[in-house]
Amino acid sequence: MNSKAHKMEPLAEPVVSALKTLSFEQKGLEALASAIGNGLGEPFMQAIGVIRKITGRVIVTGVGKSGHIGSKMAATLASTGTPAFFVHPAEANHGDLGMIARDDAIVAMSWSGETQELSGILRYSRRFEIPLIAITAGASSTLAREADIVLTLPKAEEACPHGLAPTTSTLMQLALSDALAVALLESRGFSASDFRTFHPGGKLGASLMHVSEIMHTGDRLPLVAVGTSMREAIMRISEKGFGCVGVIDGGGKLRGIITDGDLRRHIDSDLLSMSVDDVMTTNPKTITGDMLVASALTIVNTSSITALMVVDAGKPVGIVHLHDLLRVGAA
Repeated sequence: MNSKAHKMEPLAEPVVSALKTLSFEQKGLEALASAIGNGLGEPFMQAIGVIRKITGRVIVTGVGKSGHIGSKMAATLASTGTPAFFVHPAEANHGDLGMIARDDAIVAMSWSGETQELSGILRYSRRFEIPLIAITAGASSTLAREADIVLTLPKAEEACPHGLAPTTSTLMQLALSDALAVALLESRGFSASDFRTFHPGGKLGASLMHVSEIMHTGDRLPLVAVGTSMREAIMRISEKGFGCVGVIDGGGKLRGIITDGDLRRHIDSDLLSMSVDDVMTTNPKTITGDMLVASALTIVNTSSITALMVVDAGKPVGIVHLHDLLRVGAA
């Protein structure tokens, strides 16, 4: 046996570099999680409390890479029920301070806490007693001394081999800002319907629609009664165009469904002489009108089916086809 065939190929240098970067950043996240459970948790809760109390908006600010993270933080807050926007400190020093009101709160991000460009906003927040929350690794920095609440990030080694490019540090800032946004979302009871209000477009908006908004109703429903001949059921399947027909009892409740798959399974039988009772699949998968389109899509995908009956108290009130999910952009 050739032992060389079983030797592991050495990893290419870029892959080794990538793994090393991820290792540094993972250690940073672990340090952050440890800090929240040991000291950082208290100011974190205070920050949530302050933001919950304000009647204005959260003003996020920062420079450079911290500014980019701050911009993302503002966008995440705004889309999850906490009014927020990003103000660049340089622009603030040239007139944009007027965008910050006394009923707002400011979140200032700076790894060192000594960012000179933030001085104007710091003075402004102190002058008008606007709550100031600092996200910084500089526990004794100027920013930390001026802030009402300090979220002190633990020191961590940058993934950059020179220790210069913000890598681990920005990931930690991003993670903490996401933690704040999610904690606020949960404390407000922000629902999927609320989320859709801020995300009406694209696949996300489509997924957050309710089934009742896209289902076919009334005469479009493919239904036959228990005891109906398969000849008539097949005509109904062809007429309605959903590839299936629901079978209802005398009280209007859904007792079964016949799909193209059921027809194929009985192709060798004397199908046209049979009754729907002999062919239908009993207890079919159904959904309700208040279900999210995203949940309906999951059922379609996991069950390998193309249509779902929508029921209310066991009675079919609509039908949703895979084509409907494609049409609204959810699939």
